[in-house]
Amino acid sequence: MNQPAIDPRVQREEYYQRIAAKNLTPLWEVLSSLVPEKPASPCVPAVWRYDELRPWLMESGQIISAAQAVRRVLILENPGLPGSSAITQSLYAGLQLILPGEVAPSHRHTQSALRLIVEGSGAYTAVEGERVTMHPGDFIITPSWTWHDHGNDAGGPVVWLDGLDIPIVRMLDCGFAENYPQASQPVSRPEGDSLARFGNNLLPIDYEPSGRTSPVFAYPYARTRESLEHLRRAGAPHAAHGYKMQFVNPATGGYAMPTMATFVQLLPAGFTGQGYRSTDGTVFHVIEGEGTVTIGGQCVAFSARDTFVVPAWQAYRFEARGDAVLFSFSDRPVQRVLDLWREELQPA
Repeated sequence: MNQPAIDPRVQREEYYQRIAAKNLTPLWEVLSSLVPEKPASPCVPAVWRYDELRPWLMESGQIISAAQAVRRVLILENPGLPGSSAITQSLYAGLQLILPGEVAPSHRHTQSALRLIVEGSGAYTAVEGERVTMHPGDFIITPSWTWHDHGNDAGGPVVWLDGLDIPIVRMLDCGFAENYPQASQPVSRPEGDSLARFGNNLLPIDYEPSGRTSPVFAYPYARTRESLEHLRRAGAPHAAHGYKMQFVNPATGGYAMPTMATFVQLLPAGFTGQGYRSTDGTVFHVIEGEGTVTIGGQCVAFSARDTFVVPAWQAYRFEARGDAVLFSFSDRPVQRVLDLWREELQPA
């Protein structure tokens, strides 16, 4: 007597249920998603318009103090990653507010952080005993496991963009944090000390690097802008990026931070760029000017102080009305050290 045919799908499902009890799962059911033909990030293009967000940010200053919050930040969360506190799969971003007379208390953590000053002048950040006064467009680094606090001795609010490698550290399960005994750490070095020691193509003769982060922790925008103008005078712009520069560790010539690459670029008035894509999903912040960016076929307008994100391996291209200056950061150093990074310039 012939046995009834067994449906292979039913047989497999029954098998999957039995092996699940032993914490096993079949690779063949998930192989295409684990080893895709090309990146398929859940991140989506998104823009945060500063003029729309600013009222919400200022309202946060009325409901909680900087001391109570420790860091009063509104996280820029990618719509494709709800609940993750991430702007890409590997990066965190947020807007931090500090009001006159406030101090964001000193602490340290294994996550590396960057600041790009968005609004206001006269507040300070302190890193390992040295303070630097903030001005719009300044790029400031907080290296991993360094004491840092922020204060505002000025007359108005100060806002900056925070970028951290929180998702990377979280994935590796190596996050540590510690609070300083006082709200502010003692100042032990004069302002501008690190820039004087390391920022003029010179190194102290007894300098021994303690890590791979730049010993310069503050890159003033005035100097950055001057460099961009020099590039413009010296030659034609890159077909996709305009006049683009990478912030570096002056002691090594490498990336300024071990987990996050940081860049600044000038898109000259009337610039229409070629399409470009790379595997490092990138966060852009507009320091000056306005224009449009087309990401995966979606055209997004931007203006000064806006922030937007380009997911990994999605082609994008810029158009600028007047001169526009953009700061950006990505996880490129991690991808490069693992031999994973790719880029591609689209046909003209």
